[in-house]
Amino acid sequence: MKLTILGCYAATPRTITNPTSQVLEIRNRMFLIDCGEGTQVQLRKHKIKFSKINHIFISHLHGDHCYGLIGLVSTFMLLNRTNDLHIYGPKGIKEIITLQLRLSNSWTNYGLYFHELESKESEIIYEDEKVLVKTIPLKHRIYTNGFLFIEKIGDRKLNVDAVQNYEIETCYYQKIKNGKDITLEDGRIIENHFLTFDPENPKSYAFCSDTIYDESILKHIANVTVLYHESTFLESEVEKAQTTMHSTAREAALIALKANVSQLILGHYSTRYDSILRFKEEAETIFPDILLADDGISFEF
Repeated sequence: MKLTILGCYAATPRTITNPTSQVLEIRNRMFLIDCGEGTQVQLRKHKIKFSKINHIFISHLHGDHCYGLIGLVSTFMLLNRTNDLHIYGPKGIKEIITLQLRLSNSWTNYGLYFHELESKESEIIYEDEKVLVKTIPLKHRIYTNGFLFIEKIGDRKLNVDAVQNYEIETCYYQKIKNGKDITLEDGRIIENHFLTFDPENPKSYAFCSDTIYDESILKHIANVTVLYHESTFLESEVEKAQTTMHSTAREAALIALKANVSQLILGHYSTRYDSILRFKEEAETIFPDILLADDGISFEF
């Protein structure tokens, strides 16, 4: 599982920082999460292939999370995209994008599908044979969702020495990885656990931005491998966080601790602070395993 941070700062873009956008690569799938201004430039800068992005998840309709979307949709058209593009976001996102396409007479030459969200309960919004994606209802000034990405349990791992010892033909390898026993030519049945190792533990990633401190999300993110939680402010501005319905670094750490997550990534920093290291220092008083998001950083788990 690989996470590339394209942007992770709050409010307006600057020459040295970008608003929220990130790319999650999980089980050979690539998902774009939020699409603030400058996203497509950041994609190019970090050599992420546009053609691999077929699913975009938008948390809410504040500009620093979605104002780059129409530009990316239009660029896909200019690049003669043929793959379908699926966009998941709050109700109204279809109207926003199609209005701009209509007024500029720039209809896409590829399939553009909107999956508009309005439920205040967690729901499955994407699923295939390898990955499942659910919403995480968040509390912000407007309707907002986080997203939980969950790997499904993969194939069992082939014990190469064992299958070679039994002289099992390669055409049976997938059957073995699927958990099946094998009957040899002499009639012996070799149970699967003699031929395989357990699959890797499935990983999970929870994206939570923007939200006030809210313990109701704990049931949705419990025990996740990695949690990205907004930390717009430091505790010295906790009143500002409450007024604007954002979180502090300390509050993000409390959520991580109570959810028993393995790793916490902080992001969505207010640009009023002189160093993002202050966010880590504050959070580490509560939760030990802290990573700081920053534009261009990639994490592998």
